[in-house]
Amino acid sequence: MFGEIIKTLRLSYNLSQVQLAAELNVSKQTVSNWENNNILPSIEMLIKISHFFCVSTDYLLDLDHRHYIEVSGLTDEQLAHIQQIIKDICRDKIRQDNP
Repeated sequence: MFGEIIKTLRLSYNLSQVQLAAELNVSKQTVSNWENNNILPSIEMLIKISHFFCVSTDYLLDLDHRHYIEVSGLTDEQLAHIQQIIKDICRDKIRQDNP
């Protein structure tokens, strides 16, 4: 559950356990324990992790499976470009799923 989610996020950001630990100011052993579901982070750390990966705490706790992209600070033109890229990717996926 949490361990798989945090590991998937870490790998998607191409980070080692050591690198993630440094970013969150914890030990590598702590990250390893999270990934192996030996311990859970504190609420404060859960919030810090959610901010670092730009996901909700509900996502980290496997309560919400939606994905979000942080777009604060982008212009309307930049947002329009991102929306078009997402639409193109979705169309490609539909074509791949329905040959």
